[in-house]
Amino acid sequence: MPVGSEILPAIRCLLTEAGVTFREVHHEPTRTSEESAKARGEELRIGGKALLMKGDDGFRLFVLPADRKLDSGAIRREFGWKKMRFATPEELSELTGLVPGSVPPFGSPILPFDLCLDQAVTQNPRIAFNAGSLTDSVILAMSDYLAVAKPSCVFAFS
Repeated sequence: MPVGSEILPAIRCLLTEAGVTFREVHHEPTRTSEESAKARGEELRIGGKALLMKGDDGFRLFVLPADRKLDSGAIRREFGWKKMRFATPEELSELTGLVPGSVPPFGSPILPFDLCLDQAVTQNPRIAFNAGSLTDSVILAMSDYLAVAKPSCVFAFS
């Protein structure tokens, strides 16, 4: 699995090999979804917010539109988890080599986690996300993203 600075080249390779058209945007460091949307020239809802969560059976990656909030109760019900929490910055760094806000919305082969998408994110025409750093974003059509990302589950959790 790629880590840290290897993430963007790995995403480029994955998308190129799949024959997917995508756009890269290099921008000033962005700390929030709002800053990222502005830097990309996209609506906030187009942003794919990727959150690494730890439940009873380990870590999973959850992706929702950047203009929505996570409904942790919906996730706990879906998986029958008693407890759930966000990965700490230290865990995120240890598992991925990434900092909060730079996590791309991909499980394997990019990141070693099951990938779950919020139903609402799939309704957008495209997805934009920080691709392994706070200064590099990738934008691609939702249909292409779904074909390449191959989420293990899609349900409502925002």
